Amino acid sequence: MWIEDIDEVSVEYEEDGVLRIRQEDKVVITRGAWPVVLFLYRERDAETGEYGQLKVSLRKFRKQRGAYRIESRFNIGSLAQAAAIAGALASWAERDPSG
Repeated sequence: MWIEDIDEVSVEYEEDGVLRIRQEDKVVITRGAWPVVLFLYRERDAETGEYGQLKVSLRKFRKQRGAYRIESRFNIGSLAQAAAIAGALASWAERDPSG
């Protein structure tokens, strides 16, 4: 799927009229030819119809011929995992003298 504006990308997914993945938030981390977007989302349980725990998806896009498409993605299964990753990254950033 090709998207012309990186601000319009979404992780939401609908199938047979049912919203299977509901986006809760997103942050555009970087822009340009290789933008990176962080999504917060929930998946709908097919049996109960309830949306599950918050999850995170980090997606890198590539701009070609004036439009963006997903180049790669990394899904994080829980906010606890996301917090652990954020803590490690923050620690490494503090140690980097180049800023």
